[in-house]
Amino acid sequence: MPSYFEIRPTTDFAKEALFTILDNTYELSDVRALDLFAGSGSLSFELAARGCRNVTTVEKEGKYAAWIRKTAEALSFKQIKVFQADAFNFLQRSKTKYDIIIADPPYTLEEIPTIPDHVFSNNLLSDIGILVVEHSGKTIFNSHPYFKEVRAYGSVHFSFFELPQVEKEGSSEV
Repeated sequence: MPSYFEIRPTTDFAKEALFTILDNTYELSDVRALDLFAGSGSLSFELAARGCRNVTTVEKEGKYAAWIRKTAEALSFKQIKVFQADAFNFLQRSKTKYDIIIADPPYTLEEIPTIPDHVFSNNLLSDIGILVVEHSGKTIFNSHPYFKEVRAYGSVHFSFFELPQVEKEGSSEV
């Protein structure tokens, strides 16, 4: 990773725990994934390395987005599509439904509690989908209507969100 990166990458321990959960829940080759606040792109690269064929990566900082593009190309990860954009603006504009959405914002970002609202109000999660928001222990999502659970790995917390079963069952296509 270049020395100019000023990011807090997800720890290897936490990343491995997250991907154990995802691997046990999904066949990653069959899902459409979205990596918000991508930073170094490590979560996008992990998704691609584990067989995910469709990874959308969103990073606001131009030098980080360029590095992710260059690295994806060097690794022949053609399934990674990088967008240099503000994550919240991207969520407002996107019309694509994703099976896995991972948001790894800076822990100091004041809008962290609004991420699930942006995802669900824009109907971006598929019927089988899961939203994972990485955050510090200071952020609590327990009262969010689509909150499922939180898992802590040291100082890294992952909150999981999904559509309620009633909505999942009622939205099947004919």
